[in-house]
Amino acid sequence: MLRRALIFVAVLAVVMAVAIWFLIAPKPLPASEIAAGYHPDLANGQAMFIAGNCSACHATPGQDDRTQLAGGLKLKSPFGTFVTPNISPDRKFGIGGWSELAFVNAMKRGVDDEGSHLYPAFPYSAYSLMKTSDVRDLFAYIKTLPAVAKASAPHELKFPFNLRPAVGFWKLLYFKPHKFVTDPKKDAAWNRGAYLAEGPAHCAECHTARNALGGPELAKLYAGAPNLEAGGRFASNITPHKDGLGDWSEQDIADFLKSGTDKCFNEPMGMKDVIVSTSKLSDADVAGIAAYIHALPAIPGAPKHKTC
Repeated sequence: MLRRALIFVAVLAVVMAVAIWFLIAPKPLPASEIAAGYHPDLANGQAMFIAGNCSACHATPGQDDRTQLAGGLKLKSPFGTFVTPNISPDRKFGIGGWSELAFVNAMKRGVDDEGSHLYPAFPYSAYSLMKTSDVRDLFAYIKTLPAVAKASAPHELKFPFNLRPAVGFWKLLYFKPHKFVTDPKKDAAWNRGAYLAEGPAHCAECHTARNALGGPELAKLYAGAPNLEAGGRFASNITPHKDGLGDWSEQDIADFLKSGTDKCFNEPMGMKDVIVSTSKLSDADVAGIAAYIHALPAIPGAPKHKTC
């Protein structure tokens, strides 16, 4: 009787282990996601690169040339230090040897070229909303940039966060990949701005508070948050609440994204790297983002960190 009970417990444990693994295993997109015969639009790829501010994290620290994407930036967080990788087209140290599908999976499913989970310090929760064609264009554009033969440094993470399978539990709780859907009640400019802000520009990733597991507190969406990177900076409330941008017009927001100077003639340091990119966006794209941000639900939060 004891033997049967032990066998039953062992079998149950195996079944549970398999079920848990199935739940937390990486879930890449099928090869059919990459339609044959596609001709990438490099100009659009560059626009996605700028909107995503890819160089802010992946350019070599101290390197003025923002197309040198050797990585190395250290992002200190409650979970340890994330070190941004080389995403230049170098075949050995960067992503030059990656397939197009591998890149799409990294962006839209948080899975690397070896089929392992990527840490959500890489904001694939936002990138998952992007159109696959935009991601393919971005990959094609990155491949035109200089290849940098520099190895990526490893992350410096605490246990159990250094175990990549643990990311599967995080994804199970917080990663809900879905495609962006236009709002027929809004005009084309607003929808374009919503797509850029929610997807490639990943504005909510910094401006939304996080819980102890690093999951976004959706009730405080865009209402401001301590920057996960150590240093005491704070991503301000950018909703149209009095604690945030309540007295800003759409034009005020657009002007700030273009110039980096707010309506009180301040130059917020926390947005410096972002403005380097948004200032290069087309006027239409900046206006769209401004229209979307200006129309967000007004949510209170962190008045002492009010932008202006």
